[in-house]
Order: sequence, then C-alpha cells, then structure tokens
Amino acid sequence: MATTNDLKNGMCLEIEGQLWNVVEFQHVKPGKGPAFVRTKLKSVTTGKVIDRTLNAGVKVDVAILEKRDMTFLYRDGDDFVFMDQKTFDQMNISATVVGDSADYMLENCEANVAIHEGNPLYIDLPASVELTITYTEPGLQGDRSSGGTKPATLETGITVQVPLFIKQDEKVLVDTRTGAYLGRAN
Repeated sequence: MATTNDLKNGMCLEIEGQLWNVVEFQHVKPGKGPAFVRTKLKSVTTGKVIDRTLNAGVKVDVAILEKRDMTFLYRDGDDFVFMDQKTFDQMNISATVVGDSADYMLENCEANVAIHEGNPLYIDLPASVELTITYTEPGLQGDRSSGGTKPATLETGITVQVPLFIKQDEKVLVDTRTGAYLGRAN
C-alpha cells in the first residue's frame, strides 16, 4: 500500500482488479478545496489510457511486478519461447502479450519481461535494435528536390522509411518504440 503522494511514472497500480501503469501524474492544489492528484493510467492488459483523479493522501494498491531479463529463443506456433538469463528456465509467452515487439525481435534478442503472479504481462525491448535490410529500391541521385526517404523491408518483415543512400543488406538501427530509422549500425 502506498499513498497518492508516493506515485511515480512507471509505477504499476491495482485498481478494481485490473493492473494500470502510471503514465503521467500531477499534484494539484487548488485555491479552494482539498488537494488532488490527476493521473493518466495505461491498462497493462489492453493498452487503453484513462484519466483518473484521486484525492491527495488516499491509499492505492501497488502491484508487485517481477522484472526478469530474458532471451528470446524461438517461435513455437502462436507462442514465443523465452529463457530466463539467471535460472535458464524457459517460458512460453503468447503473441498477444508480446504484441508489436515481435516486429523487432530476432533469435537471441534480449528483453525485459514483467511478471505478475507468475503471468507475463508485457515485454520491454532495448530502445533500439540492429536489423538487416532485406529489400529496398536503389536511391537515384537527383530524383528529388530535397532530402528524401524510401521504404525498406527489414529481416523481421517490417517496413521502415530510410534515407536514399541506404542499400540492401546494410545493418541499420531502428527505434523499437516508434519504428523509426535511427542510423547505420557500426
């Protein structure tokens, strides 16, 4: 148990039987009336974001999440098989839990898995990953009036916009949160 004064971004709360991540919070002290806390909460299971106002000093249930460093091994039907890096135990995680992170995962990719009461909730990948371009059109000099981009298909199957000078079979860095091209890999 904690109070609304202890809220921090990224904290996981249990409200009405559901788990919510605190995305944003603001303590408000109006001229009249009691202080309160305005929060933005994101559902761990559905991803839905809601606004919730809580009275200052009210107790809230903090969910205990266990975060484990795991390595993605392989895909088994609709499941993804991960291995705990400390205990070497394997865990099957469904595609619905993995979500869009699957677009950036290759075998032996490291991820941080949040687990609550033995069930995996979500996966955090590194901020950027290195992927190889499997197909892209050649960029021609002088075919644009300003710096341009072109679509490129990566080894995981997703398509990102890259600058015209990038060629097929090059390794690039991609932001796992936005899917944007960050630069060439070293």
